[in-house]
Amino acid sequence: MSCVRRQTKLSKSEELLHHASNQKMIQTNAKLLGMEGDPDLQFLLQGGDLLKVLSPSWKKTRFLKLQDDCKTIWRESKKTFKSNQTFPVDSIAAVRLGRQSEGLKKNTEEQVEGRCFTIVFKGRRKNLDLIASSEEEAGSWVRGLQKLISSLNNLSADQAKDHWIFSCLRKADKNKDSKLSQQEMKNFLQLLNIGLDDDYAEMLFKKCDKSGSGYLAGAEIEHFYDLLTHREEIDVIYGEYAKTTGFMNAGNLLEFLTKEQREKLTLADAQKIIEKYEPDEQAKGKSLLSKDGFLMYLHDPEAMVFNLDHKQVYQDMQQPLNHYFINSSHNTYLMEDQLKGPSSTEAYVRALLKGCRCVELDCWDGSDNEPVIYHGYTLTSKILFKDAIKAIKEYAFKKSDYPVILSLENHCSVEQQSVMAQHMSSILGSALVTTPLGDGMPTNFPSPEELKGKFLIKGKRLNKLEASFAEAAEEADNTDVTEEEESSNEADDKPAEKTSKKKLKLAKDLSDMVIYCKSVHFNSFEDARKNQSFYEMSSFKEGKAVKLAEESANAYIRHNVEKLSRIYPAGSRTDSSNYNPVPLWNAGCQIVALNFQTACTELDINQGRFLVNGMGGYVLKPAYMRDAATEFDPITLTRGDWLQHKTLHVMVISGQQLPKVNQKKSSIVDPLVKVQIYGVPADVAEKETSAVANNGFNPSWNENFQFDVYVPELALVRFLIEDHDSTSANEFIGQYTLPFNSLKMGYRHVPLLNRNGDKLPSAGLFVHVMVVDAK
Repeated sequence: MSCVRRQTKLSKSEELLHHASNQKMIQTNAKLLGMEGDPDLQFLLQGGDLLKVLSPSWKKTRFLKLQDDCKTIWRESKKTFKSNQTFPVDSIAAVRLGRQSEGLKKNTEEQVEGRCFTIVFKGRRKNLDLIASSEEEAGSWVRGLQKLISSLNNLSADQAKDHWIFSCLRKADKNKDSKLSQQEMKNFLQLLNIGLDDDYAEMLFKKCDKSGSGYLAGAEIEHFYDLLTHREEIDVIYGEYAKTTGFMNAGNLLEFLTKEQREKLTLADAQKIIEKYEPDEQAKGKSLLSKDGFLMYLHDPEAMVFNLDHKQVYQDMQQPLNHYFINSSHNTYLMEDQLKGPSSTEAYVRALLKGCRCVELDCWDGSDNEPVIYHGYTLTSKILFKDAIKAIKEYAFKKSDYPVILSLENHCSVEQQSVMAQHMSSILGSALVTTPLGDGMPTNFPSPEELKGKFLIKGKRLNKLEASFAEAAEEADNTDVTEEEESSNEADDKPAEKTSKKKLKLAKDLSDMVIYCKSVHFNSFEDARKNQSFYEMSSFKEGKAVKLAEESANAYIRHNVEKLSRIYPAGSRTDSSNYNPVPLWNAGCQIVALNFQTACTELDINQGRFLVNGMGGYVLKPAYMRDAATEFDPITLTRGDWLQHKTLHVMVISGQQLPKVNQKKSSIVDPLVKVQIYGVPADVAEKETSAVANNGFNPSWNENFQFDVYVPELALVRFLIEDHDSTSANEFIGQYTLPFNSLKMGYRHVPLLNRNGDKLPSAGLFVHVMVVDAK
């Protein structure tokens, strides 16, 4: 049977690695992607001219074509002096047909609607707005790219690895003779992020060059591929349980799953795993799992470090709204910095598609009686309020059905406030909550479940919800200073300077839309308890909030049992940097607003916090943070239900296909792994491995760490990989953050995300995790 298995593997490798012609390569890639014979893929490979749109008058021809590797787009200018560019397909976040983007709406006429489409990139890269020569061609571009993105995203780990290695092999074979010289082999290894000294490279080459011809071809490339992809750690694990003629039967597999992985499965479950993952039909027919099938199973999402049961909505969503942490954005309209960067409706789209459930709108008077959004008193560009509301309406519930809070920073005149109210009413329609749910005056928040598909307005009101509404525009005390006003005094240990007793006029129709999130000034916890209704909430600048969380944590937690709190970055963060959200979550604060446009550690942690519960943007707070009489204090950690002392054992075993930090061919990473714990102060910890020199392809560490975790319900675990540098700061390679209680035990692969929070194809960590009750 081993002979049969070998033949199967050879035919696969021949298919992948024997690359006699471009057409053969295209056929191989198309088959790997499941798009063999697809007319839209053929259209992309042929390419064509498109108009790139930057302004009403700037529309230039660009030739776009999918390269033979089926993972890179070639973009060529008609001007000969203009450099040609490529961009990877996996850098595309979405492809949208029609005049959906801000740029196309502004810079094109309605009659070209069907010919327009937009390529939306991940991260901060600007959209590519394009016009095709016909509606049919536009459709082919959009369908083809969408299929291609979907196919690449759905590749198994094994397929993604093969696709990547195959592409690197093509690049290394400079003369396209389907052979590898010793220098081409070194180039290939550099592309794979492996640096070898000359002696070892020569030894490896001679080991594979069985014919002594001075180059590798055919089966020699196959042997070279086997050496590269061999994982000794998998051999050891598999060998310990493969007790049936060198294979695993269902019983052997069940023993591994229960003993090592701590899974509660049956023999029938083990049999299903064999049927699903075993690639060899003969082995499958005998209910046996080969090493290849075992590795395929370990690479599947159901076997990775994140508990897939937590990927779906699994928490009680019938609790009051303020009993949840809410995924929240600050100055959502900004694409870059806080002083001169662009504002865009696309920023709202991106935030909402990342699961954000509270977005901010800074509203100012605009021309032609149309309110605008921008960062006041700065050079940031402006967008129309109505365009932002339209974008929010369209994308609010694509990622999550749970409610979206519109946090209004209102600087408008009464007249333009009324225009805002009209726009929200006409665009959002019945999805906008304008009266309390149910009959009579409410005494508590509705739940996320009750508010599914709804919008809530956070802003100022003329009066208490209980009072009768005024008949016309009235004056309200401007006691809840805006972020811009409060940020003018950056000393976090001082109260905001009292401005003159000016009055802010509010339009009644806008005021009446504020139901469950009325903005009020915070004086003290005692004052809030005695004088504020449940729906009256305060916003806290980060410095003030952190000070309260450090000095009055229990009072802050009790305050947040009854009310909502919103935290926002200090005005001094003009570069759109972020603060650590964890201490504020520890204090029960729900709306901890971050700058979503900035890739940083703090946003990684936020993404990890909201990874669970369907990624719906609402995560239920622990029971001891929902109890009005709670004694929980994250600083002092007195005894209570929150103390569930655990010991976390992590063995960092190996890494796979780590990306280059520097794209120069000769640059190879020296990776090290940091395991970090975020949570209450007693749980915060970090431990790191040694660095592995010159190997980003398959580095091995085999290092053990141990952590004490006292409050697991609030803890997060972050796996961070950096490129070690002895002379300067280490450089980021990839990371993955997840809640402590979502860890799966045993031997697990850890997927890796890039700086923008997007999955790195093929890259991963292999670890062993064990959580036990501390003695």
